[in-house]
Amino acid sequence: MTVVFVHGFTQSAASWRPVDVLLDQTVDRRFLDVPDGLDFVATASAIGEAGGRATYVGYSMGGRLCLQLALDRPDIVERLVLLSASPGIRGAAERAARREADEEQAQEIERDGVDAFLERWLAQPMFATVPPERAGLADRKQANTVATLTHQLRVLGQGAQPDNWPRLHTLGMPVLLLAGALDVKYVDIAHQMGAQIADAGVDVIVEAGHACHLEQPAAVAHAVTSWLRTR
Repeated sequence: MTVVFVHGFTQSAASWRPVDVLLDQTVDRRFLDVPDGLDFVATASAIGEAGGRATYVGYSMGGRLCLQLALDRPDIVERLVLLSASPGIRGAAERAARREADEEQAQEIERDGVDAFLERWLAQPMFATVPPERAGLADRKQANTVATLTHQLRVLGQGAQPDNWPRLHTLGMPVLLLAGALDVKYVDIAHQMGAQIADAGVDVIVEAGHACHLEQPAAVAHAVTSWLRTR
């Protein structure tokens, strides 16, 4: 079994290290960096080309891209695990407002630089429960440039993502939806998604927020490994 892991916004493949060391060593795993320079749908397709037929595990932005891949290429996504991920924003006006907010952040990066933005990004309340030693600030600074971050905001953000809520019922592969118990918004999204996917399970990670794989890597590794054994 091959399992492909895809990181979130501002991260790199290295962000999965806390989970990697705790996974069942019989799992053949690959950790991909999100490709640059493509639109949302093409980025998801490129991830599939790089990962091949496999189980895909994605966090946040990476989860949204893995979901797009599963919808567009169900022939190569054997199983799907989404951490703190959304199928998109339902309303056109709400998506437009999100694009505007993401554009403001992109302009802040262009004005202030990568380091200042990343420090502000990780200072948000949604990451308050991430242990500093697992936040990976140094890795994020090394992995990102003004160009990559602004591209991800403008082209891979939720405002640019298609509204995939109406397509969830078409997913035929087994799906595991993970969210941190302290991240009430994404726990609710996970349950809403699970109700629309035929073969879906929801697992809430206790004492974790949005970045549950950094806050409780052992619990996430156990949840993924245990689920894979049954699927």
